[in-house]
Amino acid sequence: MAGIFSSLRRIYLIVYNWILFFGWFQVFYLAVKTLKQSGHQSVYAAVEKPLILAQSAALLEILHSLTGIVRSPVTATLPQVSSRLYVTWGILYSFPEIRTHFFVGSLVISWSITEIIRYSFFGFKEAFGFAPSWLLWLRYSTFLLLYPAGITSEVGLIYNALPYLRESGKYSIRMPNKWNFSFDYYYNALLILGFYVPGSPHLYGYMLGQRKKALSKAKSE
Repeated sequence: MAGIFSSLRRIYLIVYNWILFFGWFQVFYLAVKTLKQSGHQSVYAAVEKPLILAQSAALLEILHSLTGIVRSPVTATLPQVSSRLYVTWGILYSFPEIRTHFFVGSLVISWSITEIIRYSFFGFKEAFGFAPSWLLWLRYSTFLLLYPAGITSEVGLIYNALPYLRESGKYSIRMPNKWNFSFDYYYNALLILGFYVPGSPHLYGYMLGQRKKALSKAKSE
């Protein structure tokens, strides 16, 4: 049974990683093409469907961590996936006014390059048992620039969306109501921005540790 489970796990992860690789490659291609032809104002309209599909699929990675299918700790996976889903659905999808901001372009490019590298790396690892040395280096080095660029874009989009959150009242629940409960989406966004302060350095530090471990192991082999 253990052998069957291991084989099914491997097949599943191969399919999952390569599907997401091609999904993010499509996002990257459309973003670059649109930036050249129309500018950053048109990027979201060009990538909306594949971006939403590819980013929403990352929900499965939380399940992967929780069930032990992959070794990534849920403490590292959950905040990263959650923040990206919030920006994708809670900001960009929900507030069209923010979709033409220049941070959308930097966000999509940063996310897509990161994920193209990451999913191809794990796709190679699961399919062949190893990844090329150049891909290993890219996997554990490009985040040094792409992670700050992505985080800056995420924070910038949330911050610039705040006036629209407050004005629209979207997703907010006002009193009185039958549940005797209130929720303000604007203040929720402020709280999320606050989480970026301790969360971003923590995740960056974790990734630096992973880089040191992976590159040191590669040198010794």
